[in-house]
Amino acid sequence: MIRLVGDNVEQGICNTKDALEQAKKLELDLVEISENASPPVCKIIDYKKFLYENKKKQKELKAKSAKIIVKEIRLGPNIDEHDFNFKLKHAIKFLQDGAKVKVDVFFKGRSIVYKDQGEIVLLRFAQELIEYGKVERLPKLEGKRMIMIIAPKK
Repeated sequence: MIRLVGDNVEQGICNTKDALEQAKKLELDLVEISENASPPVCKIIDYKKFLYENKKKQKELKAKSAKIIVKEIRLGPNIDEHDFNFKLKHAIKFLQDGAKVKVDVFFKGRSIVYKDQGEIVLLRFAQELIEYGKVERLPKLEGKRMIMIIAPKK
């Protein structure tokens, strides 16, 4: 026993065999829509057309969804002023293009003892970018790198 729904058919509860016969008469397919229902819900439709329309809907949803791009900028704990400004210009461009910026300070060897200096560099970087983006994640030490994420302002 199934619940039959669809266009040009008598809706209601009927035998599976009868539903298949009705589908053959209309030259369409009997498709199970909801198997969890009691009794299961089936619909008489053109299955290939149904698949095509589903695929089309999924494609539209994918096209409408915003793709989040994350650009990465790597700094050193003892970065020079010119290098800092150079990286800053790139970050500004990325934020204006609508991408998130992941800024990290990489500590090589024993430079890990300057982790407070790395945090100062990151906070200064965030301060310079205050008019272009907002800090999404404050500086956090993960292994040998300190990471901060900045999202663009809308």
